[in-house]
Amino acid sequence: MFDKLAALADRLDGVRDQVSTEEATKTALILPFIRELGYDVFDPSEVIPEFTADVGIKRGEKVDYAICHNGKPIILIEAKTLGAKLDSYSSQLYRYFSTTNARIAILTDGVEYRFFSDLKDQNKLDAEPFFVFSFDQLRKDDAVRLEQFTKLQFDLDAVLAQAESLQYRTAIRSHFAREMREPSDAFVRHFADPIHSGRLTQGVVDKFRLLVKSAISDYVDDAVERRLQAALQASKAAPIPQPSSGPTAGPEPVTENSKSDDQSEGVETTLEELHGYCVIKAILRDQVDPNRIIARDVRSYFGVLLDDNNRKPVCRLWFNRAQKYLGVFNEQKEETRIPIQAVDDLFQHTEAIKQSLQHVL
Repeated sequence: MFDKLAALADRLDGVRDQVSTEEATKTALILPFIRELGYDVFDPSEVIPEFTADVGIKRGEKVDYAICHNGKPIILIEAKTLGAKLDSYSSQLYRYFSTTNARIAILTDGVEYRFFSDLKDQNKLDAEPFFVFSFDQLRKDDAVRLEQFTKLQFDLDAVLAQAESLQYRTAIRSHFAREMREPSDAFVRHFADPIHSGRLTQGVVDKFRLLVKSAISDYVDDAVERRLQAALQASKAAPIPQPSSGPTAGPEPVTENSKSDDQSEGVETTLEELHGYCVIKAILRDQVDPNRIIARDVRSYFGVLLDDNNRKPVCRLWFNRAQKYLGVFNEQKEETRIPIQAVDDLFQHTEAIKQSLQHVL
């Protein structure tokens, strides 16, 4: 499934500039996605375009697509023009949802897909999606979750159970992220109470706040270091592929703006990314203390920074698609992506990586 989605993502990059209307978005982006889920877009018993969803006294209200099973709609899809602000259209989808028996609704601009259900109140669309994925930030676990929406695997009870679990997990991660940034009194007391022998006055809680934040940060750093060490040992044991005898592909200029690093929620760091990080550190060890080369993984890419500073990007590893890229920077911090086939191909671009470092030293 991931390979199919990655191919769609690559295709999207090629047609993005040509898609400027809602109809073009449907034809070029959304219908191919529905087809990859296994549904026959030319069979009206499976995929109904312009599905009628009358709302109250309004007659003839239509949702863009209804995916059906045994003649009944199971998934509604509301399509918007590529680049549209989807937050503006949730209420429209809410109206359609309440008039049908479908339990899953999707709001999309062809790149970002938001999956909704009625987990809180039956037949009443939840305010927040239980699952969101974007072709611009494609991850392998997205492919795993999308499998359950395919024609062959769709099971409504299983989908709703997973949706509820995912919704709770997302809420817990968000809550934990907030506590990591600014620990609340209750969070601090949870850790301080078994340790502090006296009464937990506000002054004691304030004293422990920074200690709790630092201790958790140290634990996370240690866990990451253990994974890095394990990945390094695995890379040492694995055979190193021989580089291709053909010419190395040249740099590919990047025309899109650099992505924000505020994408940490839902990140899954892969062994391939950790392997690449170890290669980068090995390449740069004669240029700078390796302890200053810090990894920061986000949903779109795996970033490598100097001194853990966002203003000092060394390079980026774009490994979330079928075509991998190494991103390096010039003096203006403009990124150029170089296509690579395997992690060890990074060694072929040693000079480009070193030059990228020099711009932030």
